[in-house]
Amino acid sequence: MIKIIVVGDALVSSENMEKAAYMLHLNDEIKVEKFEWFSELSKDEFQKKILLIESSGSENIPIPDGILAVLPDADYLLVHLAPVSQTMVRAGTNLKMIGVSRGGLENINIQEAAKHNIPVIHVIRNAVPVAEFTLGLILAETRNIAKSHYSIKTGGWEKEFSNAFYKTTLSNLKVGLVGLGNIGKLLVEYLQALNIEVQAYDPFVSAEELMRENITVKKVSLQEIFENSDIVSLHTRLTEETTGMINKDLLFLMKKNAYLINTARAKLVNKADLLEVLQNKKIAGAALDVFWTEPIPVNDPFLKLDNVTLTAHIAGDTVDAITRSPYLLKNVMNDYFAAGFSKMIIH
Repeated sequence: MIKIIVVGDALVSSENMEKAAYMLHLNDEIKVEKFEWFSELSKDEFQKKILLIESSGSENIPIPDGILAVLPDADYLLVHLAPVSQTMVRAGTNLKMIGVSRGGLENINIQEAAKHNIPVIHVIRNAVPVAEFTLGLILAETRNIAKSHYSIKTGGWEKEFSNAFYKTTLSNLKVGLVGLGNIGKLLVEYLQALNIEVQAYDPFVSAEELMRENITVKKVSLQEIFENSDIVSLHTRLTEETTGMINKDLLFLMKKNAYLINTARAKLVNKADLLEVLQNKKIAGAALDVFWTEPIPVNDPFLKLDNVTLTAHIAGDTVDAITRSPYLLKNVMNDYFAAGFSKMIIH
């Protein structure tokens, strides 16, 4: 008998996680035990828990009620946004794997899992929605789609915007991607299909990996991305090392006609430095789906800028991306069981 613990929340039901768990190829009878983590909250109320996870990680926040008592004899633990804390990992003395039905791992104590040799598998549930949305933001900002909409809705008929001297078609622009994970790789394909030149920075993705996945893209240094790109789009994970990595040193390298796009994490970017380059028109503009405080405060200086496109952290928000995520995780785990390895494992 294999025991699997699943933890649902306000976005991913424990029922869906349970159904996916019974579809795992484990060659033995499966018993699933369900837990909840703030599943009773509305989507808006649950957003506060998400922000807490993203800012504080897995520790010092409430864990699912009663879960510590049943972890010692559990074989697998599957979660969405519920924390997997140090205490939980230590209690799971029989755990063979932790599965996470999302791309971000802020809610998992990865270091503690590694100490106990417990692999952690996650899934990029929203890679396609985010890649598509990023392409949309690129078009919206460079061609002033959202700004023209706002002008008309507020009684205007504006035709000239802050980037008037730089407007051109995408095929004339070079895009630089910071990060070649699932989203970055998809965006490479989308952009190249539109005959757009793409270059990328990612020290953790090898040429061999790109070759295996049939992805052809020029890899350059981070400095070259900011010096030579007309559009810089961020797709890297937020870690202690990457927090604030996009700062004045890089932003001041950008061309005057260049744009910064961020659908990843706000804290990758030094807020004050980005505000400075936008206020002083050092770059053509920016498009942001993520913010340092969400919802964005009514007095935030970014709201006064005429060279930004802002959206409310909705890049990955489609009707099926989140609810289907347990089944995507099930597929990745089954691939791991069949092949004995996975590029989605974090040690």
